Amino acid sequence: MRITNIIAGASLLGAAMAAPLGHEHKVAKRDAVTTTVQAQVTVVVGAGANGAASASTVPAVQAAEVAATPASPAAAPAPTSSAAPAAPASSSAATSEETSAASSSPAPVSSSSSSSSSSSSSSSSGSSDSLVGASGAKGIVYSPYSSNGGCKSASEVASDFEQLKDYPIIRLYGVDCNQVENALQAKSSSQKLFLGIFFMDQIESGISQMANAINQYGSWDDVVTVSIGNELVNGGQATVSQVGEYVSTGRSALQSAGYSGPVVSVETFIAVINNPGLCEHSDYMGVNAHAYFDQNTVASDSGKWLLEQIQRVSTACNNEKTVVVTESGWPSQGQTFGVAVPSKENQAAAVKSIISECGSDTYVFTAFNDLWKADGAYGVEKYFGILSN
Repeated sequence: MRITNIIAGASLLGAAMAAPLGHEHKVAKRDAVTTTVQAQVTVVVGAGANGAASASTVPAVQAAEVAATPASPAAAPAPTSSAAPAAPASSSAATSEETSAASSSPAPVSSSSSSSSSSSSSSSSGSSDSLVGASGAKGIVYSPYSSNGGCKSASEVASDFEQLKDYPIIRLYGVDCNQVENALQAKSSSQKLFLGIFFMDQIESGISQMANAINQYGSWDDVVTVSIGNELVNGGQATVSQVGEYVSTGRSALQSAGYSGPVVSVETFIAVINNPGLCEHSDYMGVNAHAYFDQNTVASDSGKWLLEQIQRVSTACNNEKTVVVTESGWPSQGQTFGVAVPSKENQAAAVKSIISECGSDTYVFTAFNDLWKADGAYGVEKYFGILSN
């Protein structure tokens, strides 16, 4: 489903500030509590096989503003070139997103795409945005780390990629572990990569490494997007203006390296809603959103929940930016959280629902279990691997 327009039927009144926490390569995905009311909006989706657009009416969320104090940015995480970034413990000062009743008490916080962008480089993403593989998803997230946090070898990455052939785009977070080099060699000729710079103190050096890998093993045509940072505002690592500076630095370095495609800074959906200034910096809005942490959504309704969050982000950006979900999934193990029950069966139901409702706008999270991570507050952080047993 390619979302192209949202006809206003509800207005975003405000939303709770998401309490930030330390975050590296997807450590926690909890979001902020809001008081919500439901309204109906009409969503016009992109042309199908017959070339005709279709419309459906779904509930949209109007969030009542909850006062909160913005967090101050933290220092950038220490770099590493041989192992996965350390996974800090999940914050207990967290809250769940989308409660149906008013609440001001804290609950678990998330670390965790629709109109045309005015950016010229955003328009270049049009053809890649339309890619949908046999999986039904836009793409899938992949991390190149072994269970002990070390780097997977090139042959191990190649073996993993053999299982990802149904996904047209593979999303990576950084350049450590030679992941760009290995992914370029492991992917099929038809697959593309969504690349990323993870450490903000290494933007230019990271892009230099990325460009060297591109020059040696492929071309910029293999890349659909480059992200500068992942959940920086949500994690308290940067302010909105600092994100803008990071993206500007990254965009300049990428253009000098020969890349002219979309550049974004990925955030949680709630961070964008709470900080609409983020809409100014990315060529389109890449957001992470996980229905499990809503606690009021069952697995089989994950797609409907996700579509509502896409609508909310689009509204926050005045319907001026395309919104792409850069992470969404469901854990196969861990604690029950409200009505959200981790299991392999529920994970399959959630992914099916996500793909059914907005698969062509979503990178499903994630390819394999991340056993190198900390368990997190609900014991689920390791177990989002869709292809793991």
